[in-house]
Amino acid sequence: MRSVTTDGSGARDDREAHDDRDGAPYSPEASGDATTDGEFGRPGPNVPTAVEFDGVTKRYGETAAVDSVDLAVREGEFFTVVGPSGCGKTTMLRLVAGFEAPTDGRVRFGGSDVSGVPPEARDVGVVFQNYALFPHLTVGENVGYGLRFSAPPGGVSREERIDALLELVDLPGTSGRDPDSLSGGQRQRVAIARALAPGPDVLLLDEPMSALDARLRERLRLQVRSIQRSLGITTVYVTHDQEEALSVSDRVAVMRDGSVVQVAPPRTVYRRPASRFVAEFVGDNNVFEGVVAARGTVSAAESEGGETVNDDGDEQRVVPVAVHDTTLAIGFGGGSPERADDEGAATATDAHGTGWSSTPRAGDRVVFCVRPQHLQVDRAQNRLRADVEGAEFLGETTRVHLTWSGQQLVLSAEEPLAGAVTVGFDPRDAHVVEHTATDGGADTS
Repeated sequence: MRSVTTDGSGARDDREAHDDRDGAPYSPEASGDATTDGEFGRPGPNVPTAVEFDGVTKRYGETAAVDSVDLAVREGEFFTVVGPSGCGKTTMLRLVAGFEAPTDGRVRFGGSDVSGVPPEARDVGVVFQNYALFPHLTVGENVGYGLRFSAPPGGVSREERIDALLELVDLPGTSGRDPDSLSGGQRQRVAIARALAPGPDVLLLDEPMSALDARLRERLRLQVRSIQRSLGITTVYVTHDQEEALSVSDRVAVMRDGSVVQVAPPRTVYRRPASRFVAEFVGDNNVFEGVVAARGTVSAAESEGGETVNDDGDEQRVVPVAVHDTTLAIGFGGGSPERADDEGAATATDAHGTGWSSTPRAGDRVVFCVRPQHLQVDRAQNRLRADVEGAEFLGETTRVHLTWSGQQLVLSAEEPLAGAVTVGFDPRDAHVVEHTATDGGADTS
């Protein structure tokens, strides 16, 4: 059931026993339920599922816009779907909203199949990319439009509900204004207030900030996240902007060609991408292809064959990999995030079926990545002599473009570089995204 705060803003409360908690939104911490995950306070694995895709496929003719997707969004979670244009992310949102019906599979809300339930009966609020405000209605009339068909939640009046929501989105006193008199960011906040007015169980946002300038997008996404947290409402957010996805989400689903290729918290997606595609799509990355070299081809200074510990606390083995005409030392093991669970742990196995923590064999093909901030000038390990091709001053950092053995690299530096430079990286900062055995075993990418 739903309840509202004492100011009428409509905080979610799905447990009847908490209705007397001074109108505060349901909080796992306050209730004593062990349902939050670590220091970030995101909904943990014990939280009930709010939205589930069970083998969902959506075809348009011969094209599968969404292909056999299994996915679970938790109650109160800010869940973002990110991917390039045409990957199927908006189709997934439309399937949740009920604007589309799955060709195969089931969409469930709280365990109940809603695949055939029309949008108006699904208890969802939708915020569109283009605001979709009614120009002939005032701001207050736009916010209250959905209240024509249902009573405001919590027993408050229509006017109280509208005023509380405008206060929530930081637009107090604008009820009588014309939408055309507002800025783009203000109009998008009106659209969010309108979607929240009936007190939906799920809030859906379809690239709501793509039409705004960079500074306004950054400000608005923080406001959206703050609103979501204050209400505790389950939110599914669609965007093509990787930075946006990483900054606001509890978990991120990365899509490609209709399939979900990784679901994990933002830090896991960034630090431990599940595939080469994720590594190259989410943020800048340097991707290297090589072959595992014979033992003894890396100097003792590189700790070849020795154990080390990466930033996530996983044990790794340093392995020699021949890339172009250079042998590099990379950390191998600690688990592949190919199917990372919610703590970022890994369950995949390598091409030999023995797990990524085992040492690969000489001759195996390996693809690994190193983030630009981990490629450092004059580092003692994994030294590469590269030529500077250009630099982009970005304010807090400079993105330097390099060429090494015909391969393009990118490095983050405090100051511009020029000419020939020597760069290197710590073996622990290399992350393996593909491993193919020489005996014809399956590719684990």
